[in-house]
Amino acid sequence: MKPETRTFYEAAVHRAVERIARSLDEALDLRALARGACLSTFHFHRLFRGIVGETPLELHRRLRLERAAEQLAIGGRPVTEIAFEAGYETHEAFTRAFRSHYDAAPSAFRERATGAAVACHGGPSIEIATRSGLHFRSGRVDLGALVLTSGGAIMDVVFETQPARRLATVRHIGPYPQIGEAFHRLGALAASSGLHDHVDPQMLALYHDDPETTAAAELRSDAALVVRDDAPLPAGLEETSLPAGRYARVTHRGAYSGLGDAWARLMGEWLPGSGFRVGGGPSYEVYVTDPRTTATEDLRTDLYLPLADEVE
Repeated sequence: MKPETRTFYEAAVHRAVERIARSLDEALDLRALARGACLSTFHFHRLFRGIVGETPLELHRRLRLERAAEQLAIGGRPVTEIAFEAGYETHEAFTRAFRSHYDAAPSAFRERATGAAVACHGGPSIEIATRSGLHFRSGRVDLGALVLTSGGAIMDVVFETQPARRLATVRHIGPYPQIGEAFHRLGALAASSGLHDHVDPQMLALYHDDPETTAAAELRSDAALVVRDDAPLPAGLEETSLPAGRYARVTHRGAYSGLGDAWARLMGEWLPGSGFRVGGGPSYEVYVTDPRTTATEDLRTDLYLPLADEVE
């Protein structure tokens, strides 16, 4: 592995963080940030969250909110004006977001800060807890305090070379956690048509869109079964394929709600120090155990990340 390979994704994330920090008044262009890392927005989302501890949108919102808190503490600008500058369309939306982080309405926070200044003692903190150490301070984002986390986690990653595979799928449109509805349809169609005699019993899920750039109601995912090339597909099932190639596989044990964190660790902690680049095929999940007959803590899900052919 070449020495510079370890920092390729880290450097891309660092550039993205700098771009976000210096453009707080601009709409966040997640696709442009992803292009800087040569990744899809979906993969970049996972990489960024794993390294920084927040998604790009969460970082952008938090820094804007910290700036708003500082403006409330040191000046007399109208709260509504500060809210609009922080990216909120209404005073009410700003108040809800502000209260959730500072346990006070904007006006009450301002009064507390003003009272502390008159009494000559420290006022309320504007910093919202974050793993990255990046905060808005004294009119700017202190990039020198940025701490990126990667390469520090030990993960049991297995490399597998997979052949091209034919899939029978049911498309799900909507929030990803609701893909179970598509799996129910897939299972029912496979059972009624006798397709179960021609498939691998394990079910797969493919996720196509980045939740940060696509509305939840428009997210596309597929519930899938691997089927033999000569197996006829009944009406209601679509055909797609997984390309042949090399994959990194890691196993997540436990509730499905922890899969996002598992992906973030794989992309943000293991990948940057691995010497590999992400390949062009889709990443996917294989549900090894049946949730109907397996205790939540014993569920096993295999995560597959496609790898580029060349190793740096």
